[in-house]
Amino acid sequence: MNPAGLDEALVAAAKDGSTDAFSRLVERHQQAVRAFLRRTCGDWAQADDLAQETFLAAWSRIGRLQAGASVRAWLCGIGYNKHLTALRGAARSRVREASWEAERPPAPAGMAEDRLALEAAMADLPPDQRACVALCLAADFSHAEAAEALGLPLGTVKSHVSRGRARLLQALGGGDA
Repeated sequence: MNPAGLDEALVAAAKDGSTDAFSRLVERHQQAVRAFLRRTCGDWAQADDLAQETFLAAWSRIGRLQAGASVRAWLCGIGYNKHLTALRGAARSRVREASWEAERPPAPAGMAEDRLALEAAMADLPPDQRACVALCLAADFSHAEAAEALGLPLGTVKSHVSRGRARLLQALGGGDA
């Protein structure tokens, strides 16, 4: 059977609900669709994601495929529309992010340096102490919640938080406040 005839037979079976036939169509055309999308997108990971979306959409739209139409061309058309939709979504995201950045108040001077100093000081804490400080001081966990999350005794969490806070204040040049 010639390739076009095989595609027609597989499409007819897929229209009747055969997942095996549709699976064979995917096997026959996925390499071409992925290659097309990789060239179009320039991003292999995104192209693979779009190819997955293409075949999902094709399964739900198989009944709309005209008799005698090229399956490969139809799939590439769906893929191209998925690509255009992704481009529009990325453009909208960039506009939203630019708008948010424009409206955001400027960061106080020295904030980046303070953040780096805090990260360095946190990295110097022992792992259990760092975890307790991160949960109780940064994530607003209660000592009991942190103890439950970390599987440590409540008293140990309290002492880790106290010692960790003191070490951070000392490392950052703060007092006992």
